[in-house]
Amino acid sequence: MYEDLKYWYLRDHKLFRTLSMSQIKQLCIIIGFKKAKKGEIIYFSTSDVPRIFLLKKGNIKIVSVDEDGNETIKDIIQKGDLFGELTLEADNQTNEYAKVLSDDVAICSFLMSDFEDLLLRNPSLALSYTKFVGLKMKCIRNSYSNLISKDAKTRLHQFLKDWAEKEGKIIGNKVVIENYLTQNDIAQIICTSRQTTTQLLNEMEANGTLIYGRKEISIADITKI
Repeated sequence: MYEDLKYWYLRDHKLFRTLSMSQIKQLCIIIGFKKAKKGEIIYFSTSDVPRIFLLKKGNIKIVSVDEDGNETIKDIIQKGDLFGELTLEADNQTNEYAKVLSDDVAICSFLMSDFEDLLLRNPSLALSYTKFVGLKMKCIRNSYSNLISKDAKTRLHQFLKDWAEKEGKIIGNKVVIENYLTQNDIAQIICTSRQTTTQLLNEMEANGTLIYGRKEISIADITKI
């Protein structure tokens, strides 16, 4: 059963579209498959066996930990995203981990050494992967730039707009987002305190901009935030 799941997961992913059916079947031999539940930690950057992960279902947060033990959410991983040692270099200076946000997730993973061999044997795949990683790094740099140049309110509004654009469902004039993040998660993403985030969300509720719930966030008019 898992072999069939691996095949369909890989075949449907845009990164592997240049590969033939037989090549994808060969990949199924070296790729790992795992299911995990909400709250489970599935990756540490300090692991002795570096891997590259492909998320097929659910949502995951990448949490960066500084020298003082302070945690910041570096990225939210969604269906189809890759994470792990994306630069194909084990970085012992980086301290981060991946934690499951949704009720359950499905993940495929490669040993970094196996993935490097795969790229060497498939130049077209290597080119696609290079473009993917370049775009990913650009998004992260833009995110850091926004954190430096904007205040907490603006950062929260931008985050909500981006989230709504990626995952929101339009219902009438509203946009509804399935909420799998706590207020503390949102605070970490926009690099502010939980108290500030709660205050800003309460202000938005008070002026009718949104309705915040544990299961969903309803935004009355996305153009007004």
